Amino acid sequence: MASRLTELNPTALWKHFEEFLKIPHGSGNEKALGDYIISVAEKNNLEWKRDDVGNVVVSKKASPGMEDAPGVILQGHLDMVCEKNSDVDFDFEQDPIQAEIVEDWVQAQGTTLGADNGIGNAAGLAIMEDDTLIHPPLEFLFTVEEETGLTGATYIKPDFLKGTRLLNLDSEDEGEFTIGCAGGADSLITVPLEKDAAGAGETYTVKIFGLQGGHSGVDINLGRGNAIKLLARVLWEVGGKVSFKLAGLEGGNLRNAIPREALATIQLESGQYDDFAAAANTAFAGIKDELKVVDPDAKISIDKMDTDAQSVLTAASQKILIEFLFVLPHGVIAMHPEMERLVETSTNLAVIHTHEDKAEIICSTRSSIATALEGTRGVLAALCGLAGADIMLEEGYPGWKPNLQSPLLQKLKDVYLAQFGKEAHIAAIHAGLECGIIGEKYAGMDMISFGPTIKFPHSPSEKVNIPSVETFWAFLIRLLLELK
Repeated sequence: MASRLTELNPTALWKHFEEFLKIPHGSGNEKALGDYIISVAEKNNLEWKRDDVGNVVVSKKASPGMEDAPGVILQGHLDMVCEKNSDVDFDFEQDPIQAEIVEDWVQAQGTTLGADNGIGNAAGLAIMEDDTLIHPPLEFLFTVEEETGLTGATYIKPDFLKGTRLLNLDSEDEGEFTIGCAGGADSLITVPLEKDAAGAGETYTVKIFGLQGGHSGVDINLGRGNAIKLLARVLWEVGGKVSFKLAGLEGGNLRNAIPREALATIQLESGQYDDFAAAANTAFAGIKDELKVVDPDAKISIDKMDTDAQSVLTAASQKILIEFLFVLPHGVIAMHPEMERLVETSTNLAVIHTHEDKAEIICSTRSSIATALEGTRGVLAALCGLAGADIMLEEGYPGWKPNLQSPLLQKLKDVYLAQFGKEAHIAAIHAGLECGIIGEKYAGMDMISFGPTIKFPHSPSEKVNIPSVETFWAFLIRLLLELK
């Protein structure tokens, strides 16, 4: 097995991916990576343009004899999800991702890897600079801020692209063609809080950690624990047995990631620790047993702080906040009645931050049916009404309706069968893809999404399968040859 990424095949693809690892490119910080792509375009005498929000498109003329073929767009997003384990000292604004090869996988060391969508983009660059390939007119579209709201795709102007067929290289199961996706929208909830001076007592942190987390769309059906929900459950159960005062509660980092860690700061009267710890550990033992298959490394810790809390929630605010978090829905709401194993509607309790006078909560809801999406957000609004909380229902993004009669889909199926002697799997995904937005802007655009196998995107366990990258590349270059 190779010891360095540049020793892997295809070498041109891995060469660019290794460069990506050196360039910070979290959502909102993609300019440097866009500059790198532009430098590759200029080095190969290719035309490029960048729009006002930072999307980049590079154009490459057709191979001789392919000039009259309809144009093809290879599309991916520049940004990566920036998640790390709490014990890892890492700055996503400055530090290069530390990748390693473990058997048939490339993974990072305690952080997200950026294979989502770095491998797809690296494939695009490898095609950009390879003049031996045969292909129709090509455009390489690199969008910004996909992970935090599909911003780049949303602001693409109607004259930015010319092609009529789009290959989105942002799927994560080799051998699967994605032809549809869910729509989604976020809800921003504000729970008003009242606080009192802390008074005498000892301050502790209660932390739930070690969960796998994952993508709030594609992993939501796996039954993994949500650290915010679990912490609220522990505090609710303990509150019925042992008195404590809540000073603050934090959990989650990203709207589209299942929270892996959550932390509460509490105050206990002198001598209460043993009773509180016993009750909390008993409550968590039941949770641990429930999660033993999907989250075997789930843990709880209760640690005394060196500094004391200056203020704590009033009893009324503490009761409302803990109970509100406990009853907020999270997980699968409904499965698709026609497509096997496809989630139709879900919601993710994604983030909570507490401040002196309020708690701010973000919930991310998805559905392939617009009315079900709004119905689920209506449940959130109704719960807010009961709790005296405010909710802002943000504008969402559209889904992508599957088209089983797509000529592009038929071509991909034929090429895959001819090359590998087996049929590709056709699927829709319970996550947001930019295809839904691009399809609304460019009526009649024929679109398919595919890619190599990537496991656990949006979490520090993210890894990409090396043999699947070779297969993905071989299929992609054969497909371009056939798209006449």
